[in-house]
Amino acid sequence: MSETVFRRMSGWIPSVVREAGEPKLMLGAGADANHEPRTFTFPIGEAHLAVIREDLARHLLLWSAVLPLCDAAGTRGLLDENAATALLDPILLAAPADVDALFQRVPWDRSRLIAHGADTGLLERGQVYEAMRAATETSDEKRAQEYRANRRRALRGTVLGPLDTAILRYTGQYLHGATVPRRMPDAVDHSLLPAVMRVIATAEQACAGMRIGRDPRRGNRATDRRDWHRLETTVQAAVRGAHPELADDAVRTVSFLMCSEAADRSRNTPMEDDEEAAGHRADVGGSARKTALSFTDDKGVEKKWRQDGPRSAVAEFWDFVGDRSAADNEVFTIEDEKRGEGIQLHFYADSVARITTLREGDGRSEPEYRVEYTLVDGISGYRTLVNSFVRGGCAALEPHGPWMSDVTEFERARRRRDTR
Repeated sequence: MSETVFRRMSGWIPSVVREAGEPKLMLGAGADANHEPRTFTFPIGEAHLAVIREDLARHLLLWSAVLPLCDAAGTRGLLDENAATALLDPILLAAPADVDALFQRVPWDRSRLIAHGADTGLLERGQVYEAMRAATETSDEKRAQEYRANRRRALRGTVLGPLDTAILRYTGQYLHGATVPRRMPDAVDHSLLPAVMRVIATAEQACAGMRIGRDPRRGNRATDRRDWHRLETTVQAAVRGAHPELADDAVRTVSFLMCSEAADRSRNTPMEDDEEAAGHRADVGGSARKTALSFTDDKGVEKKWRQDGPRSAVAEFWDFVGDRSAADNEVFTIEDEKRGEGIQLHFYADSVARITTLREGDGRSEPEYRVEYTLVDGISGYRTLVNSFVRGGCAALEPHGPWMSDVTEFERARRRRDTR
């Protein structure tokens, strides 16, 4: 059994317990294989306990230096008690200059000290003891996060001005560049908000009318990477042109915001509306307009569509693709059995085959087909071909060639494209 001897207000700062009459420092750090917090203890002396009670700064400095030893123990290893106890006298009992010298030689957790009020300028100059003069028992994790974010930028050679910082705070990406951006005007200083909104207005005007379409090849909520890149490039060029003083981080976060919002609009749009927004009016016009179709994938799964159903053939097909497409399922077919024609989409090769029945099988002979191939340029090319086939059959695909019946010729064309 252990008895708690000393504990500070913050539960994460190491406490002192007594086991079998011996004082020990106890701290939680890291996690085990089941993601449960690990607890470490190591022996200290009565003189060390006295300093820990009275001197918050030295207590925090000790914590900062012990944490790397806990990290080194991993999910199931033992704490190196010899290394831990070797830190006690130099941190708790030595002169301030000797404390600073120790922190030049051993690893330590800078973020812990910053969260508890350390002066970052003094820390950077190696004056760790003096930096803890204003230490607080409560922690400010956001302060530590901001320090880490600025340190990462400094390592990249990035210096933010006040407007750059305000823009990053507006999008919620000041601390974490990988965070999905959103609009947070309350996070911006009121004096800078009008300037931020002028930058946002420049971006909105630049991409007005642009969209990021769906890409069912990668799932029902996936969006077209080419559309994303096109919108991103447009916004960045406009913002850099209108606001050349902005840092790249600020320009990127604005384009990320515009792209994310456009992608969200697309993901939340029903497939029929998404097709129309992309300029594909499905199932209208054409003398060979389809009344019944069969969709199949490379795994033999089939789905039927009829004209009297509630949804368009195009929307039903792309939903089928979004549900079924995978790394090992990249061939999808649309077939009109009544007319004896169909198209086969090869997502792995960016190509399409159109298949026309020349002669039906009669039991004594196999049916005869004409198979022709063409290359496809991204999801927009697939959309165009699917809509054209649904609207007018194989004949409506003619303008979207060239169509090649010679497989060898087609493979040469595909290799030429892939080497560009």
